Amino acid sequence: MLSGGKLAAKWVIHTVGPIWGEGDEDRKLRSAIHNSLKLADAKDLKTIAIPAVSAGIYHFPVDRCAKILIETATKYLQGKTGLARVIFCLFDEKTHKAFEAVLNETKN
Repeated sequence: MLSGGKLAAKWVIHTVGPIWGEGDEDRKLRSAIHNSLKLADAKDLKTIAIPAVSAGIYHFPVDRCAKILIETATKYLQGKTGLARVIFCLFDEKTHKAFEAVLNETKN
């Protein structure tokens, strides 16, 4: 974990997600996000912003990524944590729609 430097953020938690096709990608992505959330808790952070890890140049299917990230964050937030908010930073309309679809599914 690095300081946020001149960013508005205090900290930057760097995680590397799996490359699609390398094997066991779902577990690796789930682990990367879970460990990032744990690290945020260890630093007593209240908010964390997470991009669609691996869904860009690593070619992880965006709908699958959305499901894993949302499920992992939801489960984590239901446990003992000081985190109050998880923000998903999404870089394009396709990714936004995929995350929105998963969120709508979980509401029903």
